[in-house]
Amino acid sequence: MRIAGLQKLTLLDFPGKTAATVFTPGCNFRCPFCHNADLVTGEAGRDGAAADSSALSIDELFAFLGKRQGLLDGVCITGGEPLLQSGIDEFCTRVHELGFAVKLDTNGSFPGRLRALVEEGLVDYVATDVKNAPERYAETVGVPAFDLAPVQESLDFLRSGAVPYEVRTTVVRELHTADDLRALAAWIEGVQAWHLQSFIDADSVLGGEGRFHAWDPDDLRALLPELQAVVPGAQLRGVD
Repeated sequence: MRIAGLQKLTLLDFPGKTAATVFTPGCNFRCPFCHNADLVTGEAGRDGAAADSSALSIDELFAFLGKRQGLLDGVCITGGEPLLQSGIDEFCTRVHELGFAVKLDTNGSFPGRLRALVEEGLVDYVATDVKNAPERYAETVGVPAFDLAPVQESLDFLRSGAVPYEVRTTVVRELHTADDLRALAAWIEGVQAWHLQSFIDADSVLGGEGRFHAWDPDDLRALLPELQAVVPGAQLRGVD
Protein backbone atom coordinates (compact mmCIF):
# COMPACT_ATOMS: atom_id res chain seq x y z
CA MET A 1 0.00 0.00 0.00
CA ARG A 2 1.29 3.45 -0.91
CA ILE A 3 1.27 6.24 1.66
CA ALA A 4 1.30 9.89 0.63
CA GLY A 5 1.15 11.52 4.04
CA LEU A 6 0.44 11.26 7.75
CA GLN A 7 -1.46 13.46 10.16
CA LYS A 8 -0.20 12.37 13.55
CA LEU A 9 -3.25 13.41 15.55
CA THR A 10 -6.87 14.20 14.80
CA LEU A 11 -9.65 14.69 17.33
CA LEU A 12 -12.34 15.24 14.70
CA ASP A 13 -12.10 12.62 11.95
CA PHE A 14 -12.93 9.45 13.92
CA PRO A 15 -16.06 10.01 16.05
CA GLY A 16 -15.35 9.49 19.71
CA LYS A 17 -11.71 8.57 19.19
CA THR A 18 -8.26 10.12 19.05
CA ALA A 19 -6.61 8.99 15.84
CA ALA A 20 -3.87 9.36 13.29
CA THR A 21 -4.81 9.85 9.64
CA VAL A 22 -3.02 8.06 6.80
CA PHE A 23 -3.33 9.61 3.32
CA THR A 24 -3.18 7.39 0.22
CA PRO A 25 -2.53 8.65 -3.32
CA GLY A 26 -4.69 8.21 -6.39
CA CYS A 27 -8.43 8.49 -7.09
CA ASN A 28 -10.82 7.35 -9.80
CA PHE A 29 -12.84 10.57 -9.44
CA ARG A 30 -11.89 14.05 -10.61
CA CYS A 31 -14.20 16.19 -8.50
CA PRO A 32 -13.27 19.73 -9.58
CA PHE A 33 -13.82 21.10 -6.06
CA CYS A 34 -11.52 18.53 -4.39
CA HIS A 35 -8.95 20.25 -2.16
CA ASN A 36 -6.40 17.42 -2.41
CA ALA A 37 -5.43 17.75 -6.06
CA ASP A 38 -1.97 16.21 -5.61
CA LEU A 39 -3.40 13.18 -3.86
CA VAL A 40 -6.14 12.70 -6.45
CA THR A 41 -3.69 12.64 -9.34
CA GLY A 42 -1.25 10.50 -7.40
CA GLU A 43 1.43 13.14 -7.74
CA ALA A 44 1.91 13.93 -4.04
CA GLY A 45 5.52 13.57 -3.03
CA ARG A 46 6.92 12.72 0.36
CA ASP A 47 5.24 15.86 1.71
CA GLY A 48 1.77 14.58 0.81
CA ALA A 49 -0.96 17.19 0.52
CA ALA A 50 -2.98 17.83 3.66
CA ALA A 51 -0.42 16.05 5.79
CA ASP A 52 1.58 17.62 8.59
CA SER A 53 4.71 15.50 8.20
CA SER A 54 6.64 13.83 5.41
CA ALA A 55 5.20 10.60 4.08
CA LEU A 56 6.47 7.37 5.55
CA SER A 57 7.27 3.91 4.34
CA ILE A 58 5.05 1.14 5.68
CA ASP A 59 7.72 0.11 8.17
CA GLU A 60 8.24 3.69 9.34
CA LEU A 61 4.50 4.16 9.74
CA PHE A 62 4.09 1.06 11.86
CA ALA A 63 7.08 2.03 13.96
CA PHE A 64 5.30 5.33 14.63
CA LEU A 65 2.03 3.56 15.46
CA GLY A 66 3.84 1.19 17.77
CA LYS A 67 4.96 4.18 19.82
CA ARG A 68 1.38 5.47 19.98
CA GLN A 69 -0.16 2.37 21.49
CA GLY A 70 -2.17 3.43 24.51
CA LEU A 71 -2.12 7.06 23.33
CA LEU A 72 -4.28 6.81 20.19
CA ASP A 73 -7.53 4.93 19.74
CA GLY A 74 -7.64 4.58 15.99
CA VAL A 75 -6.28 5.11 12.49
CA CYS A 76 -8.19 6.87 9.69
CA ILE A 77 -7.38 5.78 6.14
CA THR A 78 -8.24 8.42 3.56
CA GLY A 79 -7.11 9.69 0.17
CA GLY A 80 -7.49 10.00 -2.69
CA GLU A 81 -9.47 6.76 -2.73
CA PRO A 82 -7.99 4.16 -0.36
CA LEU A 83 -9.84 1.23 -1.94
CA LEU A 84 -7.64 1.63 -5.03
CA GLN A 85 -4.71 0.47 -2.91
CA SER A 86 -3.52 -3.11 -3.17
CA GLY A 87 -2.74 -4.60 0.20
CA ILE A 88 -5.24 -2.48 2.11
CA ASP A 89 -6.60 -5.62 3.79
CA GLU A 90 -3.15 -6.55 5.09
CA PHE A 91 -2.65 -2.96 6.20
CA CYS A 92 -5.90 -2.93 8.19
CA THR A 93 -4.99 -6.28 9.73
CA ARG A 94 -1.67 -4.91 10.99
CA VAL A 95 -3.37 -1.79 12.38
CA HIS A 96 -5.85 -3.98 14.28
CA GLU A 97 -3.04 -6.18 15.59
CA LEU A 98 -1.60 -3.08 17.28
CA GLY A 99 -4.93 -2.53 19.01
CA PHE A 100 -6.20 0.40 16.93
CA ALA A 101 -9.68 0.77 15.46
CA VAL A 102 -9.85 1.49 11.72
CA LYS A 103 -11.91 4.19 10.00
CA LEU A 104 -12.12 4.09 6.20
CA ASP A 105 -12.97 7.08 4.00
CA THR A 106 -14.25 6.06 0.56
CA ASN A 107 -16.14 7.51 -2.39
CA GLY A 108 -18.36 4.44 -2.51
CA SER A 109 -17.41 3.27 -5.99
CA PHE A 110 -15.89 -0.05 -4.91
CA PRO A 111 -18.69 -1.83 -3.04
CA GLY A 112 -17.14 -5.29 -3.34
CA ARG A 113 -13.91 -4.18 -1.70
CA LEU A 114 -15.81 -2.25 0.96
CA ARG A 115 -18.00 -5.24 1.77
CA ALA A 116 -15.02 -7.59 1.96
CA LEU A 117 -13.14 -5.38 4.44
CA VAL A 118 -16.20 -4.97 6.64
CA GLU A 119 -17.20 -8.63 6.55
CA GLU A 120 -13.63 -9.65 7.41
CA GLY A 121 -13.86 -7.40 10.48
CA LEU A 122 -11.06 -5.12 9.26
CA VAL A 123 -12.96 -1.80 9.33
CA ASP A 124 -14.76 -0.39 12.37
CA TYR A 125 -16.25 2.80 10.89
CA VAL A 126 -16.89 4.03 7.35
CA ALA A 127 -17.32 7.56 6.03
CA THR A 128 -18.47 7.74 2.43
CA ASP A 129 -19.02 10.80 0.27
CA VAL A 130 -22.33 11.27 -1.50
CA LYS A 131 -21.48 13.93 -4.02
CA ASN A 132 -24.80 15.16 -5.36
CA ALA A 133 -28.26 14.25 -6.62
CA PRO A 134 -28.08 11.30 -9.04
CA GLU A 135 -28.83 13.49 -12.06
CA ARG A 136 -25.70 15.61 -11.39
CA TYR A 137 -23.35 12.92 -10.10
CA ALA A 138 -21.24 12.57 -13.24
CA GLU A 139 -20.75 16.33 -13.45
CA THR A 140 -19.85 16.57 -9.78
CA VAL A 141 -17.31 13.73 -9.78
CA GLY A 142 -15.77 14.88 -13.07
CA VAL A 143 -16.33 11.56 -14.83
CA PRO A 144 -18.56 11.73 -17.94
CA ALA A 145 -21.23 9.02 -18.12
CA PHE A 146 -20.37 7.87 -14.61
CA ASP A 147 -22.17 4.67 -13.61
CA LEU A 148 -23.90 5.34 -10.29
CA ALA A 149 -24.71 1.68 -9.61
CA PRO A 150 -21.59 0.95 -7.49
CA VAL A 151 -22.26 3.96 -5.26
CA GLN A 152 -25.86 2.82 -4.89
CA GLU A 153 -24.63 -0.65 -3.92
CA SER A 154 -22.28 0.79 -1.30
CA LEU A 155 -25.08 2.90 0.17
CA ASP A 156 -27.40 -0.10 0.32
CA PHE A 157 -24.71 -2.12 2.08
CA LEU A 158 -24.06 0.60 4.65
CA ARG A 159 -27.77 1.06 5.28
CA SER A 160 -27.94 -2.65 6.11
CA GLY A 161 -26.19 -1.83 9.40
CA ALA A 162 -23.13 -3.99 8.84
CA VAL A 163 -20.81 -1.31 10.25
CA PRO A 164 -21.18 2.12 11.90
CA TYR A 165 -20.99 4.80 9.20
CA GLU A 166 -21.73 8.32 8.06
CA VAL A 167 -22.24 9.92 4.67
CA ARG A 168 -20.90 13.34 3.78
CA THR A 169 -21.58 16.00 1.15
CA THR A 170 -19.37 18.99 0.43
CA VAL A 171 -21.80 21.72 -0.60
CA VAL A 172 -20.61 23.94 -3.46
CA ARG A 173 -22.61 26.91 -4.71
CA GLU A 174 -21.82 26.23 -8.37
CA LEU A 175 -22.73 22.51 -8.15
CA HIS A 176 -25.56 22.24 -5.61
CA THR A 177 -28.91 23.99 -5.82
CA ALA A 178 -31.48 23.63 -3.06
CA ASP A 179 -33.41 21.27 -5.35
CA ASP A 180 -30.26 19.18 -5.84
CA LEU A 181 -29.88 18.79 -2.08
CA ARG A 182 -33.55 17.88 -1.74
CA ALA A 183 -33.15 15.22 -4.45
CA LEU A 184 -30.00 13.96 -2.76
CA ALA A 185 -31.83 13.67 0.56
CA ALA A 186 -34.56 11.62 -1.11
CA TRP A 187 -31.95 9.33 -2.70
CA ILE A 188 -30.07 8.63 0.55
CA GLU A 189 -33.16 8.40 2.76
CA GLY A 190 -32.56 5.91 5.56
CA VAL A 191 -28.88 6.70 6.19
CA GLN A 192 -28.05 7.08 9.87
CA ALA A 193 -25.92 10.24 9.64
CA TRP A 194 -25.47 12.81 6.87
CA HIS A 195 -22.97 15.63 7.31
CA LEU A 196 -23.21 18.62 4.98
CA GLN A 197 -19.87 20.41 4.83
CA SER A 198 -19.04 23.84 3.44
CA PHE A 199 -16.65 24.02 0.53
CA ILE A 200 -13.34 25.68 1.45
CA ASP A 201 -11.34 27.28 -1.33
CA ALA A 202 -7.56 26.84 -1.57
CA ASP A 203 -4.75 26.84 -4.09
CA SER A 204 -4.80 23.02 -3.92
CA VAL A 205 -8.35 22.74 -5.36
CA LEU A 206 -8.32 20.48 -8.41
CA GLY A 207 -10.39 22.83 -10.59
CA GLY A 208 -8.37 25.88 -9.60
CA GLU A 209 -8.57 28.45 -6.84
CA GLY A 210 -11.40 30.98 -7.11
CA ARG A 211 -13.61 28.83 -9.35
CA PHE A 212 -15.95 27.54 -6.66
CA HIS A 213 -17.61 29.05 -3.62
CA ALA A 214 -19.36 27.96 -0.41
CA TRP A 215 -23.04 28.42 0.20
CA ASP A 216 -24.08 31.22 2.48
CA PRO A 217 -24.23 29.59 5.94
CA ASP A 218 -27.62 31.13 6.68
CA ASP A 219 -29.05 29.58 3.51
CA LEU A 220 -27.78 26.16 4.53
CA ARG A 221 -29.20 26.55 8.03
CA ALA A 222 -32.54 27.57 6.56
CA LEU A 223 -32.66 24.51 4.30
CA LEU A 224 -31.50 22.02 6.95
CA PRO A 225 -34.91 21.39 8.63
CA GLU A 226 -36.39 20.45 5.25
CA LEU A 227 -33.55 17.98 4.65
CA GLN A 228 -33.90 16.60 8.18
CA ALA A 229 -37.56 15.84 7.48
CA VAL A 230 -36.28 13.26 4.99
CA VAL A 231 -32.96 12.33 6.65
CA PRO A 232 -33.31 12.96 10.40
CA GLY A 233 -29.58 12.42 10.91
CA ALA A 234 -28.65 15.35 8.64
CA GLN A 235 -26.51 18.03 10.24
CA LEU A 236 -24.10 20.77 9.27
CA ARG A 237 -20.37 20.40 9.80
CA GLY A 238 -17.82 23.18 9.50
CA VAL A 239 -20.43 25.80 8.66
CA ASP A 240 -19.65 29.17 10.27
